[in-house]
Amino acid sequence: MSAVFAPQPPNRLNVPAAEWALRVQLAGAYRVADHLGWSELIYTHISARIPGREHHFLINPYGLMFEEITASSLVKIDQQGNKVEDSPFPVNPAGFTIHSAVHAARHDITCVLHTHSLNGVAVSAQREGLLPISQQSIFIVGDMGYHDYEGVALNDDEKPRLVRDLGHHKYLMLRNHGLLTVGATVAEAWQAMYLFEATCTIQVRAQAGGGELIPIGKPIIAGAKQMAEQATKGQGSALVWPGLLRRLERMFPGYDQ
Repeated sequence: MSAVFAPQPPNRLNVPAAEWALRVQLAGAYRVADHLGWSELIYTHISARIPGREHHFLINPYGLMFEEITASSLVKIDQQGNKVEDSPFPVNPAGFTIHSAVHAARHDITCVLHTHSLNGVAVSAQREGLLPISQQSIFIVGDMGYHDYEGVALNDDEKPRLVRDLGHHKYLMLRNHGLLTVGATVAEAWQAMYLFEATCTIQVRAQAGGGELIPIGKPIIAGAKQMAEQATKGQGSALVWPGLLRRLERMFPGYDQ
């Protein structure tokens, strides 16, 4: 009888180098997100488009906690949500609905990050939304859209409205639901979410103080992009991301396996 060999999980030897590098980056984003308290058990997602013409992207295996995710456990799916490689894990249909809509419409981005954090949902439930009351907020309010809540994202007919409300922005507040960011790299989407989450946390705490809030003027907000480029010396997220991955290596070795 001929031997039957089980398929090998993705690893740095059996996938293209560009895909493996992306897997490592994405697994790192999941681990750091969990460390900062952005995860919600096995729900919410960070997805990334794999380079190439196949229009495949990577998403977390439905059933694993963020702290368990590794480069090899990420699931490769197509634009219809079908797994294109063997995996023992399914894919969350709600995650596919949101992420596939954004990836299909925004060819300028690689990564989509979506959270249900307590502070993010709290601000998303406020009629006035994100307020320009902190230094962190000035980098967001001019580059953000809002999407009204339509229930758990399971229906494809919501996709056009989701894409419309995101537009060409980097930030999207899903009302009564959570936060979403996009980026040309995993690092860019992750840093955008860090800023988004921090801004929501500051707003909730400021409102809890009960005092009158001081809004930041529109001229300052208009110059926010230029100030950010100056502060990061034009490197943006590339300045901080390598340090975060080094922290991961010290605290949670094995994410890149």
